[in-house]
Amino acid sequence: MSTSFRTATWFRLGISALLGLSCVGATSASFAAKVEDRIAAIVNSDLIMLSEVRRELAPERERLEKHYRGEELSRRLQMAEAMALTTMIERRLQLQEAKARSVEVGDQEVKQAVKQLIQQGEKIDDKDPVSTNSVRDQLTLLKVVDREVRSGVMVADPEMKRYYQEHRDRFALPEEYTLSQILIKPRSADEVADARAKGREVTALLKQGESFEDLALRYSDGPTASRGGRLGLVRQGELLPAIERGVSNLVPGGISDIIESPEGLHIVRLDDKKPKQFRPFEEVRQEIQALVFQQKSEDMFQSWLADLKNKAYIEIKFDSAPLRQTTSVPAPPPSPTSKP
Repeated sequence: MSTSFRTATWFRLGISALLGLSCVGATSASFAAKVEDRIAAIVNSDLIMLSEVRRELAPERERLEKHYRGEELSRRLQMAEAMALTTMIERRLQLQEAKARSVEVGDQEVKQAVKQLIQQGEKIDDKDPVSTNSVRDQLTLLKVVDREVRSGVMVADPEMKRYYQEHRDRFALPEEYTLSQILIKPRSADEVADARAKGREVTALLKQGESFEDLALRYSDGPTASRGGRLGLVRQGELLPAIERGVSNLVPGGISDIIESPEGLHIVRLDDKKPKQFRPFEEVRQEIQALVFQQKSEDMFQSWLADLKNKAYIEIKFDSAPLRQTTSVPAPPPSPTSKP
């Protein structure tokens, strides 16, 4: 899998999240200014200020304030503040590692990325240094992770085959049914009882050996009545739920009981059934390779990030319930949802 493909994928996933912060920068500046600023955390030689945490938190704070009040709001804000600080610490560690590894992003790369984002509908001011610096940081993160993590991920055939065997249902084709039906449609609520009586009559005639095709021609109100009620081939999931339940346990040649649906009363015959099949390994090889690569990349990224934390000096000074105590030990392990 090429580096450009990997980088493009992670770029789309990551950069929009960071832009969310830059877009609120201007509106949050006045808010932050009203807060008595202080140090929220020390990450090696870098400081993370409380005003930065508030700015990071602003979109989530706005969302929470729309849905919660009182103690519940306070509790959720404390949790969100702790998560925001953890995310900022992780980001700062990665940027520090990028600097140590001489990973740089040129002005032309930033301009091209901003242009692409605008074309994709992102709201970004290419004259705003806060926005362009956010883009630069994100590109730096992508580069360092690509170099330090994803470039070392290899996917071997045995891994792909094992994944295929362990996740076969993911590559299954749905069951296919060949069906015929007799559809009886009551024209009004007053005619439902008459329709049910007609349905019972048809069911009795079928049990006596009458031809399904003849009865469909005589009794069915469906559009396929003139063809003996033949619906043809349908796949599992394409039928109305009530009909799918009614035919799921039939064997070829079997006829359902009367099935009621919003469309009317159905009597369905299963003409043929093609069981669930699995796409062959060679057909899904590239799809599996991408899935395994993504899974291994995520595992290696989390391990790499944890190693950065273990080697770093991190002191949290954030006065919030989940992080009330000042600590000089490494930060908590990265959450599974954390992304560069």
